[in-house]
Amino acid sequence: MTRKRLAIVGNGMAAGRLLDELVRRTATALFDIAVFGEEVHGSYNRILLGRIIGGATADEITLKPRAWYADRGVVFHPGKLVTRLDATARVAHTRDGEQHPFDVAVFATGSKPIVPPLDGLTTGDGKPKAGAFVYRTVEDSEQIRRAARPAGSAVVLGGGLLGLEAAKALCDLGLHVTVVQRADTLMNVQVDALGGRFLRAAVERAGIFVRTGTGAVGVRGEDRITGVVLTTGEILPADMFVLACGIRPRVDAAEASGVPVRTGIVVNDLLATSVPGVFAVGECAEHDGKVYGVVPPIWAQCEVLADILTGANPQARYRGSKLYTRLKVAGVEVASMGVVEPTTDADEVIQVIEDRRGIYRKLIVRDGKLAGAVLVGETDSAPALARWFDRADPLPPNRLDVFCSPDVLAAAADPEICNCHHVTHGTLVGAIRDGCTTLPQLSAATTAGTGCGSCRGAIAKLILQHSPRTADAAVTGTGRYG
Repeated sequence: MTRKRLAIVGNGMAAGRLLDELVRRTATALFDIAVFGEEVHGSYNRILLGRIIGGATADEITLKPRAWYADRGVVFHPGKLVTRLDATARVAHTRDGEQHPFDVAVFATGSKPIVPPLDGLTTGDGKPKAGAFVYRTVEDSEQIRRAARPAGSAVVLGGGLLGLEAAKALCDLGLHVTVVQRADTLMNVQVDALGGRFLRAAVERAGIFVRTGTGAVGVRGEDRITGVVLTTGEILPADMFVLACGIRPRVDAAEASGVPVRTGIVVNDLLATSVPGVFAVGECAEHDGKVYGVVPPIWAQCEVLADILTGANPQARYRGSKLYTRLKVAGVEVASMGVVEPTTDADEVIQVIEDRRGIYRKLIVRDGKLAGAVLVGETDSAPALARWFDRADPLPPNRLDVFCSPDVLAAAADPEICNCHHVTHGTLVGAIRDGCTTLPQLSAATTAGTGCGSCRGAIAKLILQHSPRTADAAVTGTGRYG
């Protein structure tokens, strides 16, 4: 059987996950796979960019080094930006004028940062003024790190995940850091007002200053940034100005290719566009009017598309996802699922507040089932809550019993280390004692660390703690394991 040519446009986390799913289904026996990435790095975890600001290298957050592609027969084109597809001629055109033939193509172009029109932000050539930085890529993070100086001052525009991570990294380098958030609440998409209060308190305890309910309208400084002008008219002195104020789907290449776009690239339940042979996944894809910017829905999309492309399950369909997020933000544990506020008069709201411990838990119950939850400061119960939420199981009559249920107690006794694949501490320790003494071996045996990669540091520590081999041998083959 003649192998088809599969082009994956983009090399971010969605593309990396799709490759994992394709390889599991032996897709390289069916396709000659080519991946086109604008950046020169292999697929990396964008959530961990703050580590680059802190002094880490790109290798430490890389999910797929270049050797990964070659070892699996995948052709990687680093630094090749696809500007459009000719769906009739089946040719991908790159920015440098090259043409690459394909039979099937997948857009996995992710998102691009929003840069608001701020007075004085750019120079005559349209580039950000010295001291101003967009925060989205490894290169951005390296530039921020080189510019950061202890005792300097930085303003970070945006109080979402990336903005708070950038702020924490700069604060840890000894800078005076202020986060400016237009909404009244940090991470206002994931948490409610009270949860935001707990999150803000924890962020401020870390040494970061926070201004909410205000935005930026301009910057001061002729040759370089000296201050940031807020909507209130106040000017915050600043040596650095970091923009992390939102993203939008990256659809330029799709639009140039004649592929229908609304907010994102429009796809159906097969993740197919209306152009034959062209698909889309991840933050760039719009399914049933929704664009997802968190990991679980994107992982689900990649599984379905891999089933479709390889024929492993031709009946696979993506029907949308319930939102669930669990992460550590600037050192603070946060989890969120479903709705964060009641939407009907019949919705029950249960809140558990532990002011002294900085812990906040909120449940929203509808028709006896979990409709949403917010956890700040402690998230051990998140996996069990997520199961109730996903399965729509009836909750106990005494709603607080969910925090004392066998599932939650078991999770506390054997916590999840890898949230992407729900791999627990006990499973990992058992695999280590069974002979998995390197990170690649342990990931292959348990799938831990093969998702977003943020748990790799914790996994490496478990290897060092529980492997019968020496510490040096324990990390052989892992490179830097950020």
